[in-house]
Amino acid sequence: MLWTASQVLRKFSTSSHHYHNKLKLAIIGQSLFGQEVYSNLRKQGHKVVGVFTVPDKDGKADPLAVAAEKEGTPVFKFPRWRVKGKPIPEVVDAYKAVGAELNVMPFCSQFIPMNVIDHPKHGSIIYHPSILPLHRGASAINWTLIHGDKKAGFTVFWADDGLDTGPILLQRECDVEPNDTVDTLYNRFLFPEGIKAMVESVQLIADGKAPRIPQPEEGASYEGIQKKSNAKVNLAQPAEAIHNWIRGHDKVPGAWTVIDGQSVTLYGSSMLGGSVPEGQPLDIEGASQAARVTKNGLVLYGTDGKALLVKNLQFEDGKMIPASKYFSSGESASVELTDDEKTMAEEIRNIWKGILSNVPAIEDTTDFFKSGAASMDVVRLVEEVKQKCAGVQLQNEDVYMATTFQDFIQMFVRKLRGEDQEEELVVDYATKDVNNMTVKMPYQCFINGKFEDSENGKTYDSISPSDGSVICKVSYASVGDVDRAVAAAKEAYENGPWGKMNPRDRGSLLYRLADLMEEHQEELATIESIDSGAVYTLALKTHVGMSIQTFRYFAGWCDKIQGKTIPINQARPNRNLTFTKKEPLGVCAIVIPWNYPLMMLAWKSAACLAAGNTLVLKPAQVTPLTALKFAELSVKAGIPKGVINILPGSGGMVGQRLSEHPDIRKLGFTGSTPIGKQIMKSCAVSNLKKVSLELGGKSPLLIFSDCDMDKAVRMGMSSVYFNKGENCIAAGRLFVEESIHDEFIHRVVEEIKKMKIGDPLDRSTDHGPQNHKAHLDKLLEYCEIGVKEGATLVYGGKRVDRPGFFMEPTVFTDVEDHMFIAKEESFGPIMVVSTFKDGDVDGVLQRANDTEYGLASGVFTRDINKAMYVSERLEAGTVFVNTYNKTDVASPFGGFKQSGFGKDLGEDALMEYLKTKAVTVEY
Repeated sequence: MLWTASQVLRKFSTSSHHYHNKLKLAIIGQSLFGQEVYSNLRKQGHKVVGVFTVPDKDGKADPLAVAAEKEGTPVFKFPRWRVKGKPIPEVVDAYKAVGAELNVMPFCSQFIPMNVIDHPKHGSIIYHPSILPLHRGASAINWTLIHGDKKAGFTVFWADDGLDTGPILLQRECDVEPNDTVDTLYNRFLFPEGIKAMVESVQLIADGKAPRIPQPEEGASYEGIQKKSNAKVNLAQPAEAIHNWIRGHDKVPGAWTVIDGQSVTLYGSSMLGGSVPEGQPLDIEGASQAARVTKNGLVLYGTDGKALLVKNLQFEDGKMIPASKYFSSGESASVELTDDEKTMAEEIRNIWKGILSNVPAIEDTTDFFKSGAASMDVVRLVEEVKQKCAGVQLQNEDVYMATTFQDFIQMFVRKLRGEDQEEELVVDYATKDVNNMTVKMPYQCFINGKFEDSENGKTYDSISPSDGSVICKVSYASVGDVDRAVAAAKEAYENGPWGKMNPRDRGSLLYRLADLMEEHQEELATIESIDSGAVYTLALKTHVGMSIQTFRYFAGWCDKIQGKTIPINQARPNRNLTFTKKEPLGVCAIVIPWNYPLMMLAWKSAACLAAGNTLVLKPAQVTPLTALKFAELSVKAGIPKGVINILPGSGGMVGQRLSEHPDIRKLGFTGSTPIGKQIMKSCAVSNLKKVSLELGGKSPLLIFSDCDMDKAVRMGMSSVYFNKGENCIAAGRLFVEESIHDEFIHRVVEEIKKMKIGDPLDRSTDHGPQNHKAHLDKLLEYCEIGVKEGATLVYGGKRVDRPGFFMEPTVFTDVEDHMFIAKEESFGPIMVVSTFKDGDVDGVLQRANDTEYGLASGVFTRDINKAMYVSERLEAGTVFVNTYNKTDVASPFGGFKQSGFGKDLGEDALMEYLKTKAVTVEY
């Protein structure tokens, strides 16, 4: 059956909980899927009384047989169960002798007689990779994709004498991504979830709770087996149909066409949503128009004029090449091996010999696949070579592109020497003449050291808040892009130079990155201003300036991460040494907000990288441009490929996939509390990944009558209107002592009237536009609610009459504790003021702490005793005394209660991206 092809070796386990009811099982089938089902059923306490699988092939046992034989389970390897349609008596008798109560058939390519199917007490259950009754037959996954189904899934059903027609026990389904292939669909969902479902089904049967739901005939379909002979692609049809045909055969059996008289198999298809890059035309048999070989791959056109992109091509001799290299002339010159490299080559020859045990001798011309190797052998070869030669970056695709032993060694040596380094970074810029300069903005996903279109070709508009115009189109990352980025980050962490680098060298790269950011600070600040609406002078000083400081600060930490020695109670006469090590976590995900796009990136990623991790970062959908410019600078700084990956797109798709991804070990998030809760839940359910959350706030600012009034007015306004109020720690509520309230409000309003609202690039502007239209609308609604509830609107509350998303700085007074605006964060330029009675310190403290948030707080008073008393009792992660917004890269930043947990900045932030290992040595 085709859907087992090109599996990725993964370890899955269901819950270790042991239920009371257990069964004696016969496992009938084969493959890694069968092996994992077998292993997990045993973990659950069921007794496997026999495994019935296929005979050894070329001297190699099936994975199911290997696992069962290792654990002493009886294994039977019958070539067939029947002859001329009739059961073989001795085979059936051998089966019956094991005494199974249930047959479990996770994947079985043999025909099993009905007197075997029906023999056990509970009958037989089978796994089928489609949502039955749809796509009955052996090529179900292929046809799911070929037909362009939006949903895929699997069925566990009771075996009967029909063809995939038995009653349904259990079904699961998932969404089909636009560029899913047989492999990605199988590895992402059908394989891991199928294992869990088979185990769950057996337990339902054991507990007497398993349903038998008859399959409806309505909607039923049966399609035949797809083979190479019938997999030729019809190019005279719409582009999406061509795309579905190619991905529905990727990797097995492989959709093919005829180019220059020979059959060529097409892999890695995706729809193109944007403009087609320049390239060289290529005539292909049966195509509606000439294809085009571009730097990104082979572009094919459908009859509807739409285009798709093919990444790789495989020729009749088995050699695979990137489609972009189709016209590259000749083979690259052979490299002369050193003595050490010759020794390595012989060790690799032994690895080949171990895999290709059926081949008498491994010659230079021995072809890996023509000698009988399959997709799992590719995985084994790559992993064994990487284990033998630490540091070499080798991927499965490399084997397909160097199939003979000689070509493989040449490829390996080039990688070992670093001669296969990526070409100079290619960036397709969106440019804009603005702020007396031409800014050059990358707009594509940044994955594994390259800028590239999203897998599905989708884009979206990045809008300027100053006038509502489109700055440029930006790639809209898909789930497939997330998976590729995480894979790149994992490879970079486990096998790339980053994980093996001297910490001081890692620090040097981060210093270099900070230097480059400083060299480009005007361009970064301009991009930040046009994309987020930040006033340019503030963007230059804070958004960009503090980002540079952050990277320099954490660069200095790289070689200062230390463990400690710990005295322990020694058991005489032995002596013991116990020490701890601080180690990186691995692949980290970072999801940042739109209010300080570059600075939030720096706060989290600098600590993450200094600790030695790799990362996948999702910028806010509405402010992706400085993050992508940062990615470009990271390459120029020499950060190895795969260490940093940037994915613009939606939180619901990209952010959710990051929180669920099993290969991510930590997720750092800044954003709203409701989304933080959802992320925390997904991180827990998926793989218990570590989480740090900087969430919403309603920071109280207490202004006492003995304050410095000039400073209190100035800093009180800054606490609210800094960065247009789009500030995590903005003072969401001001408590002003009654005796100074009126004077305070009067002076604030007079100062607001002096503020210049306008173009954020104008150096004299004080107050720029809100970040995006939806946020502006929310702020206006917030003001309407305040008025309806009875608060006094003293100033503002309206949209400024000009293009763009501008709002007047706003002041509310007479705000009572029960009101919506007293409890909820506005995240905008809205000052919410309440009074408290003169001298009532404890009363105002109680009111200030009467919130589920605890991000920041402040107090203005000349009385140091009062200041210390109040600061000790305010329930917030940061307390400002006679100042506000004074953050520093060395001071930890983070909240209490529903404002989240974990810290950015300072040494504390570094600890968020490290794990502690204890080692005890007896000597």
